Amino acid sequence: MAEPHRWHPLLAAQEGPTGTWILVDSFDRVYGTIELRRLNATEVRYRASFRGEVIGWSSTLRLACERVHGEFLRNHGPDGGPIASWGTNDRGQPIE
Repeated sequence: MAEPHRWHPLLAAQEGPTGTWILVDSFDRVYGTIELRRLNATEVRYRASFRGEVIGWSSTLRLACERVHGEFLRNHGPDGGPIASWGTNDRGQPIE
C-alpha cells in the first residue's frame, strides 16, 4: 500500500495505445480517459474525459489525471449522485 502523502492519481493511469491513458478503480474498471493532442510542433494538451464525457483540457498529464480523479471522487460523496436507493418504507414513502 502506498503512503497516503505519496500517492497520486497518475498511479491509477495505464498507458495504451500510445498517447492515451485510462484511469482505473480498485476493481480495474475504467472511469476516465486522457488523450494527448498536439496543437503544433511545440505545444501539447491533454484531453480529460470522465465516463465518456470531456471535462476539460490540461497542459500536463499530471494535471489531467488530477482533474479526472477529482471528478471520480466528487461522484462518490454527498455532492455526487445517490450511492444507493434505500427504497420505501412499509407505507410506500421514500426512505431519506
